[in-house]
Amino acid sequence: MTDPKDDVAVVRNDLTHRYEIHVGDVVAGFTMFRIDPEGRLHFPHTVVDPAFRGQGLATRLVADAMTDVAARGETVVPHCPVVSAYLREHEVPGLTVEWPEHPQPE
Repeated sequence: MTDPKDDVAVVRNDLTHRYEIHVGDVVAGFTMFRIDPEGRLHFPHTVVDPAFRGQGLATRLVADAMTDVAARGETVVPHCPVVSAYLREHEVPGLTVEWPEHPQPE
């Protein structure tokens, strides 16, 4: 029997400006970003479908997204409480974070 967590993937969707977490063929959640004129990625909001809550998917989503952003050499500006909490608790090698003075979720 396969573990359901083996069928989880995080992908960047540049058309919708978000990272999505897929469980099988279903989009179970996403974290949105917008790119400012300086090229920084502002993360205002993260959502996990209620049917998938309690499985650690938000943490996996943000972890994989931040790792990808770091690999791309981009800068994160966290506004979302989920992204902010993750970054305060975890070191992401190579990630540049610019903390906003006044977080403004959108």
